[in-house]
Amino acid sequence: MPNATLPATRAQTPAPTIRPEEAAHFGRLAADWWDPKGSSAMLHRLGPVRLGFIRGAVDAHWPSVGRGLERSVRPLAGRRALDVGCGAGLLCEPLARLGAKVTGVDAAAENIAAARAHAAGSGLAITYHAGEIADIALPPQDLVTAMEVIEHVADKAAFIAALAAALAPDGLMILSTPNRTAKSRLLLVEGAERLGMIPRGTHHWADFITPDELRELLAGAGLTMGEPRGIGWSPAKGLHLSGDLALNYIVTAQRA
Repeated sequence: MPNATLPATRAQTPAPTIRPEEAAHFGRLAADWWDPKGSSAMLHRLGPVRLGFIRGAVDAHWPSVGRGLERSVRPLAGRRALDVGCGAGLLCEPLARLGAKVTGVDAAAENIAAARAHAAGSGLAITYHAGEIADIALPPQDLVTAMEVIEHVADKAAFIAALAAALAPDGLMILSTPNRTAKSRLLLVEGAERLGMIPRGTHHWADFITPDELRELLAGAGLTMGEPRGIGWSPAKGLHLSGDLALNYIVTAQRA
């Protein structure tokens, strides 16, 4: 009896993570991303808080890097950084100024067009791509960030796996996302969107993820999650890092 010929094994295709309706929602905001008083005003206020956390995490993760003026001004010099869900580049540009060779990826082509135009006007060499992160061939990235993105994706496990695949062996990942609590539902969805602080339809509370759920997803991708810090608000401090995780939190991850 002749040997049976087995069918060729097809490489497993990564699960899609982009929700077309989410990409369309954020793409409609593209022209307004860089207006600090426009629909992305909250992201502009979040920027310094995020950067403060990122700078502290970078210094802690690579403490042996040389000191001095270059280190203090450009701590990411010589390193690659990837921002996923980059919008029009609100985080990519500061990362570039910190010395990184930056790549930004977003689901909305309109956002990528706005990001490229703004970077060119700012004299910054940033590479931008529209589409699924898993479909883009990238060298290993020292720093991978995804800020307020995981709550918008179609498959959270596939999204984390794609981020992990892009991360260098000694790399650092930083994620931020709203927590799924009664307080976040009241203030972020019912409050902020109804008051016009955030565009309507931006948040879907059921898609928010708790720190424990995120820790499990990261562990499934071979990553260890650091201690999360809350991003809170008060009349005296405005948006700031805090120990209260009820609204929003930011966290590091690295290979186990």
